[in-house]
Amino acid sequence: MIGKNNMDTLTIGIVLPCYNEEQVLNLTASKLLDAVQELISKELISKSSFIAFVDDGSKDKTWELIEGLTESKHIKGLKLSGNVGHQNALLAGLLTFNSQADALISIDADLQDDISVIEEMIEKFKDGINVVYAVRKERKTDTFFKRNTALLFYKLMTFMKVDIIYNHADYRLCSQRVISALSEYGEVNLFLRGIIPKIGFSKDIVYYNRLERAAGESKYPFRKMLSFAWNGITSFSNYPLKMVTTVSFLVFLFCILMSIYALVSLYFYDIVPGWFSTVLPMYFLGGVQLFCLGIIGEYIGKIYSEVKQRPRFFIDKRID
Repeated sequence: MIGKNNMDTLTIGIVLPCYNEEQVLNLTASKLLDAVQELISKELISKSSFIAFVDDGSKDKTWELIEGLTESKHIKGLKLSGNVGHQNALLAGLLTFNSQADALISIDADLQDDISVIEEMIEKFKDGINVVYAVRKERKTDTFFKRNTALLFYKLMTFMKVDIIYNHADYRLCSQRVISALSEYGEVNLFLRGIIPKIGFSKDIVYYNRLERAAGESKYPFRKMLSFAWNGITSFSNYPLKMVTTVSFLVFLFCILMSIYALVSLYFYDIVPGWFSTVLPMYFLGGVQLFCLGIIGEYIGKIYSEVKQRPRFFIDKRID
């Protein structure tokens, strides 16, 4: 491990996946450079520490700006051949630069996550912690809708028995050995918030307040957040399949009750014979069958993606 003999000269890398971030990139780089210089002046990290921007197939001038920023000795750039999504872009940065640092810190390029806690994360790493999760203290800055949908997401993940850190996104410090272990995972459907807790090793948490976005717009609208949540559930839990079994059993009980009700109605009430006992179960069972087939289809689709073992990303350019 780099810096193993002298823990005061740790090499730390900060990895930022970027997609169409031209409006905020220069400001982000400036703030992070100031933070890195301050940590170097305090002798908490070595002068070889760096910031790595990963361009996830941006359609604006993100890569051109990254190329200009790499004139600084503390900034590196990685350009992927196309847009592969946030999780794959983050993984590309972690795996590419892991050998150059004792630990890597992942953070989003909009810097809504407070970088002032990076010092505390490094201190915990120096104390022997392998994974330091940065967790939001509260969600007062979120809209009512976003706050409650996020709460629902974490409760649902807990219900599905997925090991996930509450109010934690992808802002974390991982040691070199943790990322080396992460490289052993060959999953195509990535959900790093679920994978990294499963790796194990020592862990701790730091808390921060989320800031307003300085410029640009969120790359995770509700549609993408919903897709991300569903991917996390189906990648780490077979509970939806177990729910299918439960629903099937409940439908079986319901059909028995309906049959009893239909027989009682036939002998004691004036109804059109056969209508109630035919139409209602037909619609109900048809809906349940489609719902169950949809869930099973999602898992079959994931199996299809995994067995092909296609590469998760290709690197187009790299600037060190």
